Amino acid sequence: MNYRHFLVIFFLLFSSEIANAQLIDDKNVTENLADEINLSTPYHTTLSFFFNLEKSNFSPETAAKTMDFRGVEGDKKDLAVKLKQILEGKGVIIHTSEIPNDPNYLDSTAGSEPKYYFDKIKAPNIYLEKSGKQWKFSAFSVSRIERIHAETYPYGTAELLDILPQIGTDEYLGLQLWQLIGLGILIILTFLAHFLFTFLVDRGLIYIMRRLGYGYIGENYLLPIAKITSFYLIVVILSLLMRVLQLPAEIWAWVVILFSTLKPFFITVIFYKIVDIIAAYFSHLATKTESTLDDQLVPLVRKTLKALVILVGTLFILRDGLNFDIIPFLTGLSIGGVAIALAAQDTIKNFFGSIMIFIDKPFQVGDWVTSGDIDGTVEEVGFRSTRIRTFRNSVMYVPNGKIADSVVDNHGLRKYRRFFTTLTITYDTPPELIDEFVKGLREIVLAHPDTRKDLYHVYFNNLSAYSQDVMFYIFFELPTWAEELRARHEILIQTVKLANALGVRFAFPTQTLHMESFPEKKGLVPSYPGEAAYQEKLQKFLSQELGKKPDLLR
Repeated sequence: MNYRHFLVIFFLLFSSEIANAQLIDDKNVTENLADEINLSTPYHTTLSFFFNLEKSNFSPETAAKTMDFRGVEGDKKDLAVKLKQILEGKGVIIHTSEIPNDPNYLDSTAGSEPKYYFDKIKAPNIYLEKSGKQWKFSAFSVSRIERIHAETYPYGTAELLDILPQIGTDEYLGLQLWQLIGLGILIILTFLAHFLFTFLVDRGLIYIMRRLGYGYIGENYLLPIAKITSFYLIVVILSLLMRVLQLPAEIWAWVVILFSTLKPFFITVIFYKIVDIIAAYFSHLATKTESTLDDQLVPLVRKTLKALVILVGTLFILRDGLNFDIIPFLTGLSIGGVAIALAAQDTIKNFFGSIMIFIDKPFQVGDWVTSGDIDGTVEEVGFRSTRIRTFRNSVMYVPNGKIADSVVDNHGLRKYRRFFTTLTITYDTPPELIDEFVKGLREIVLAHPDTRKDLYHVYFNNLSAYSQDVMFYIFFELPTWAEELRARHEILIQTVKLANALGVRFAFPTQTLHMESFPEKKGLVPSYPGEAAYQEKLQKFLSQELGKKPDLLR
């Protein structure tokens, strides 16, 4: 800020003569302007107006003759002076060489009407209009002078236009005395404002946030925003006060561009920082939810909002700072957007697919999903694709549009994990032993801490070609596959121990040749002691392995 002001002052001191030469560049024309008013062309009307408001030829009564006062009441001389102040305050540069010198000039951009605009962006309501054979400032423009003047010099700064010149009008280094004193005062005010805002932000704001227990938030989030806001306020104050100095048009035009660019730039930076606060708040909310998909959504929302802020801020900088007409630009974007949309259908499809994933939440990070050839654990959900880690430890990048259109089997959302197997036992196993074996299996299920107790099926339910089959159908209440494998291991270990304790033999595909038994030689079929012995063996196994009391097993 400090170096900028010194550069502006240095530039002002050596450029005032350029402005004077620009306003009146036709010596032959201006020599006769004091005698009579020539309103035949926009060129002559403009010269007549500004010539009669120059310090050496100050005649507001004559300048007012270039204005159409039909339907307008008020002091004509005062309105003429205010009109000049409006053009200077808005930084409108009058290039006389560019003003048309044609009595029948038509503005092709305004419906081919006999009008001439000095600057359609900075002063769209100030224009010349042909009435009969004379070109004058239009009655509409004259009727709006009071209002535009109040907007150009708000908050009482218009009063300074009458007070400051009373200090002195002697010229030093191309500027009048009151302008030099005004620049000095503005420089001092800039330093004081910067010191005041810095004190309020660094001392006051941080102190209050620490007292409230939000010191971290104040230092890392609010402090950067407050500093940028202080710079923005300084620029706003300077842009209001420097208009009063009535600096040369060429210099002031560049200062206006600088201020008009800094204002939307600082606002863009402020909103850019605010996005970080919003993202931090949503991150805090995401930590309170069980879904891990929210943790992926917050960074994507932050990036999207920042991109949107930069885009909108750039448009405002182009429009307000650089006087760039963004309407044709936006129109071109809309037309080009159709072509881009047609060429990028898959990208747009994936984008909307990602939106549907975040809305419907068919899965979250860490879930095991299956969909066609897709089989693995979700690692990350992006705006275009989802990253899935397969069980081969490879990574699949699946377009979100494909996932949105596919049937997804989310194993991670299972509350219970099913375990189904068939226990095959030999045909020589007696029914009493099978019945005790099934009872023991049910007790194993009930005793395990991770099995579902209200739904399980353990039955002798089939006679196959080589075995008697026992259906073992249970559910585990576990969150991960690794824990499911552990529980399966424990259940199967108990099953094998039970079979060994009872003397149950598991069958496998074989062909057996049976021979008659002889008194002096035992057959191959084992002998079974009977139901009472089976019950005793089952009670012993359950009491030893599962810790159940014998009296509860009756």
